[in-house]
Amino acid sequence: MNVASRRRLLVLYVVAAAMLVSLGGRLWYLQVMNNTAFTKLAAANQTRNVIVPAVRGQILDDVGNRLVTNQTALVVSVDMMTLSKQPGGAAPVLHRLAPLLGLSYQQLSAKTRLCTAGVRQPCWAGSPYQPIPVDQNVSDQVALQVMEEQKEFPGVSAQVQPVIDYPQPDGANPAQVLGYLQPITPQEIASRHLPVTGFSGVDLVGQAGLEAQYDSQLRGQAGTQVVSVNAAGDVTGSVGQTPPVNGDDLVTSLNAQIQADAASALKGAIARSRAAGNAANQGAAIVMTTTGRVVAMASYPNYNPSVWTGGISQQEFNALFGTADGQPIINWTTQGQYAPGSTFKVTSTAAAVADGYPLNGLYNCPGSVSIAGHTFGNDGEPSLGDMTFAEALIQSCDTVYYNLGYDMYLSDDPKANNTTSPNAPVQKMQKMELAWGFGQDTGIDLPAESTGTIPTRQWLYYLWKDNAYTGQDWCKYKNPNSSYSYVQQIEHQDCQNGWQWEPGQAAIAAIGQGYVTVTPLQLADAYAALANGGTLYSPRIGEALVSPITGQVVQQINPPVVRHLPVSGYTLSYIRSALAGVVTQGTAASAFSGFPLSQVCVAGKTGTAQLLGKNATSVFASFAPCNNPKYVVLVMVPDSGYGADVAAPAVRQIWDGIYGLEGHKAAVPGGQVPSSPPRISSTGTITAPSGYTGGK
Repeated sequence: MNVASRRRLLVLYVVAAAMLVSLGGRLWYLQVMNNTAFTKLAAANQTRNVIVPAVRGQILDDVGNRLVTNQTALVVSVDMMTLSKQPGGAAPVLHRLAPLLGLSYQQLSAKTRLCTAGVRQPCWAGSPYQPIPVDQNVSDQVALQVMEEQKEFPGVSAQVQPVIDYPQPDGANPAQVLGYLQPITPQEIASRHLPVTGFSGVDLVGQAGLEAQYDSQLRGQAGTQVVSVNAAGDVTGSVGQTPPVNGDDLVTSLNAQIQADAASALKGAIARSRAAGNAANQGAAIVMTTTGRVVAMASYPNYNPSVWTGGISQQEFNALFGTADGQPIINWTTQGQYAPGSTFKVTSTAAAVADGYPLNGLYNCPGSVSIAGHTFGNDGEPSLGDMTFAEALIQSCDTVYYNLGYDMYLSDDPKANNTTSPNAPVQKMQKMELAWGFGQDTGIDLPAESTGTIPTRQWLYYLWKDNAYTGQDWCKYKNPNSSYSYVQQIEHQDCQNGWQWEPGQAAIAAIGQGYVTVTPLQLADAYAALANGGTLYSPRIGEALVSPITGQVVQQINPPVVRHLPVSGYTLSYIRSALAGVVTQGTAASAFSGFPLSQVCVAGKTGTAQLLGKNATSVFASFAPCNNPKYVVLVMVPDSGYGADVAAPAVRQIWDGIYGLEGHKAAVPGGQVPSSPPRISSTGTITAPSGYTGGK
């Protein structure tokens, strides 16, 4: 062998030796140095994590009646990811499963498709990787057949799971307040870090109402059970468990009996209005304590929230959201925006007194007044002569307040009216209206709320800019004449100077009309501040979060104070006294004829807000007892008629139910709501608050 060959052979030996050393070192590392890590991986191959669902918390009324609760049921779910890998895809399995569940193949297939653009209800709004519940209350026989015949039903499971239930105690159904649950979407999994468990009652998230507002507290936390399995995948034992943490129960200040009474009174008022030929198809009723707690909140039309359980059809979806049916999904108490009419005169009175008008002065009430070339008439145009503010409220004299609105307009920085700027100052009367909480959120513990409208100069500027400055709407009427409608002429005028706060606007705003709108909740909250001496609260429906395990209060929920009204105690007392006269001798006297005012003195104000092309909005806002107000009751029904004819009788009916008058059962015996939450035992037993004499 020559020298070159020996060198090549030597190099080959060295390379082979190096490879052997490298492989030996790697083997030693894997078997010795990394033994722990691989031991863990091997153990993982022999264990499985099983989700242990947490039970969602209940929602209760103030004495412990269940408004939303859970019941266990056998739920059949379909894993579409598994089915998609079967021979022929999901169709053969769904064809076999459909008759077992009493459904057609088309119905079952519709339930398992994803909710994407253009897909009609029913469909699955949750994650595509999550088992889809297709029947949430099957019989034991059906569940057993699904479990025993897995070859026939691969990817189909039947499990005992918690299912949401709505008991509706005393007929109470505050659907819009409670909200509803829907499957967790992929977006919510990412943004809210929500787990996917594969259990229908757990993989739901609050999408509206209290369910959305308190979702994290009601949800709880799912647990995990680690089980050992053999090579065939059969469970051979339990390795460990992290127990679930059930969600807290939410105790509300709602009272089921008053809620049912309010809904009944509202429904009856709308029915009577429609029977009289009006077109009313929505409305709101609310009962609050003067300390900011919501006792009842009824919205018409209502719906049964169980429609969301187990999937909703396109027809049901259209009925909930359709305008022809009054949009039952909307809570008109917090989201409806209506002209308040004469109920707004309490703020106009307070604004006038704050501006120097004598509280005990005399003010003329002519049949009509002329302001800036326009005639504004009293309702029915009676000329009642001079009167005090109290009499103006009792008789609801519009012309007194037209003149007040115009006089304050004239003395309130008139140069600012011609300022084309969003920074123009707020009118004096509007400052008072804003201070009473109008034109802004109340901050209630619900996720959706409208602000209403106080037409400040800034608001007018942006309205004009959006509708006229762009030239898209108001300015299309270039040369209006008598052939144009009234609305078209107004739009032309607004195109020219819509940013200006004009004399006529100031006049009609003083009686709660024109651009002024409020929500029923805002108006009730303002009247609560009037009744309690001037404290404006941010209302609360939630009262306490209670642990279902210990029965202890986890969190007390109290209505926070927003501000104190910039009105003297004497002025507020004067207005309250006048509103007591509205019921005994004023515009609401006929509605309360025969009412036992000696037992419960009710004070209030009617409102009738005229709208172009529609019947008036009927409003009645009230509080009682007169000398020590504890509750505010308000009803508001648009497109229905006079406040004294529609809303006031409904309010009277609600007062009957609260105090047990005129043959009604008292919802709050002695006039007192419970001072503490109901007691919840570790076994789930609920008892009324201690010292409470009312029944559950």
